[in-house]
Amino acid sequence: MATQRATQGSFRASGLRVRLAVWQAARGPVAEGFTSSPEPRSIGLFARGRQLVAGNFLFAGHLVEAPGTSLWDIAPPDADFATEMQGFGWLDDLAALGDAQARQRAQSWTQDWIARYGAGKGPGWTPDLTGRRVIRWIHHALFLLNGADSPATQAYYRVLTTQTRYLARHWARSAPGLPRFEALTGLVYAGLSLIGMGALVAPAVAALSAEARAEIDAGGGIATRNPEELLEVFTLLNWAAQALSESGHPVPADQLDAIERIAPTLRALRHADGGLARFHGGGKGAEGRLDQALATAGIRPHKALGHGNAPAMGFVRLSAGRTSILLDAAAPPGGRAGGSAHASTLAMEVTSGRRPLVVNCGSGGPFGTEWRMAGRATPSHSTLCIDGVSSSRFGPASGVVLQERAAVLTLRQQATADGAALHAAHDGWAQTHGLTHARDLALSSDGRHIAGTDTLISLNPQGRARFERVLAATGLQGVPFSIRFHLHPDTDSTLDMGGNAVSVALKSGEIWVFRHSSTAKLALEPSVYLERGRLKPRATKQIVLSGHAAEIETRIGWTLAKAQDTPLAIRDLDRDDPPVPL
Repeated sequence: MATQRATQGSFRASGLRVRLAVWQAARGPVAEGFTSSPEPRSIGLFARGRQLVAGNFLFAGHLVEAPGTSLWDIAPPDADFATEMQGFGWLDDLAALGDAQARQRAQSWTQDWIARYGAGKGPGWTPDLTGRRVIRWIHHALFLLNGADSPATQAYYRVLTTQTRYLARHWARSAPGLPRFEALTGLVYAGLSLIGMGALVAPAVAALSAEARAEIDAGGGIATRNPEELLEVFTLLNWAAQALSESGHPVPADQLDAIERIAPTLRALRHADGGLARFHGGGKGAEGRLDQALATAGIRPHKALGHGNAPAMGFVRLSAGRTSILLDAAAPPGGRAGGSAHASTLAMEVTSGRRPLVVNCGSGGPFGTEWRMAGRATPSHSTLCIDGVSSSRFGPASGVVLQERAAVLTLRQQATADGAALHAAHDGWAQTHGLTHARDLALSSDGRHIAGTDTLISLNPQGRARFERVLAATGLQGVPFSIRFHLHPDTDSTLDMGGNAVSVALKSGEIWVFRHSSTAKLALEPSVYLERGRLKPRATKQIVLSGHAAEIETRIGWTLAKAQDTPLAIRDLDRDDPPVPL
């Protein structure tokens, strides 16, 4: 799966308990084949398959170069690397390549896994990883079995049967949410596909339906508020529905209802370039995955997406012309859903046509603990931050979950004669500084002009008293703040007009100009773009407006607009291929 996360749950993939469970699952008759030829639905990357054949193994941000080496002879640099190995997502990439060498690698590495780990050893026997692996084994069964000898074929069916029974008995030990959807979808697939496993289908479908009812809210969102994770859940529900329909089984109403609720939410979270907004640990999604999932679901938009819609999973979308803006307009998730939550309240992303312009840094998880924590902090997002204090914070013993979470106090959207506008405010610094952050955005009807105002204000007597104490502690210099606009690394930015403006050039040829009307200092500073699948963070730049809040109300106005000589329509036909950065 595209979304990177640590395998969860108390049923850890090691030790005698797991081997005993796998031994018990191995007892009984072995499925002798498939009831029908399975169709591959998980799509990989041709270029990544070519790199795997060459012996370049890039998983979880680590590159291991080992030509001529079996995948399973590699010592994983960390647990996330091992998770990607054991989940068999690489099988999608080898199948996308599809030549004789790719088939040979797929077959030998699968048989090697069976020999080493098929009896329950290794870190791959959590229910979610087992479900993910079963899906790939079934999707690519013809690829794995074509030309294989009889012992290899028998071993494949034997261990696939074992994994199916293991899932039937232990799927409930997976964590709620995406891990459980993976486990149950794998079980549904196997029950429908394998001869003699039909009795497992009804309980698996009922459990998947119950999970959809419990985890997908009325607005089509999930508790983590991670757009890419929502896409993965949507994809799994679609795959299960397709498999049921093709096998002549009815799809439960709860599952269909969840698919119908998620589809418009994903559309609202999609930028003009087709990628998802990058919030709360999620990336933009694998190239083409979102379009494929929406097309598979076959659910048409009920109305045109743009201004005035209710928030989608806590995000507000403004769109006009070729421009889309997505703003985080809700508190970060807490509890079990908050392990990857970011302090990103009122942060925004902007895309023009096929080109991202303003972004958030993204999840630093693939690059280690320090990058993970840095990526979750407010300065890594395109919003205002009081220097040194994120809008949401970890408590004294909170571990990885944000306990002091910014609450959105107001949210208003409106259509105007000139376009669309919104106003939102959060209380993330009310307790620490007595200040509320309000953000106003307006997008012109042609999508060429964005006007913004960021305000720090004390709203009540208690807030003013707290702010005055903080102000006195600064020697009346004021509370330092910065408003950050992180730029996509494919942009080219320069300070113009004697340091009073920033010009940002996109690869399409568009020029956007940033200006402000305040006493704040304008600067162009280094930044990073944290992108899963890269070996290291990508260098980029950020526009920074910095100043001091020395009054009970401080307003900073700014604009981001296309240069006047930028044409109304630009032919932007060239797209870079999805990168395989080695």
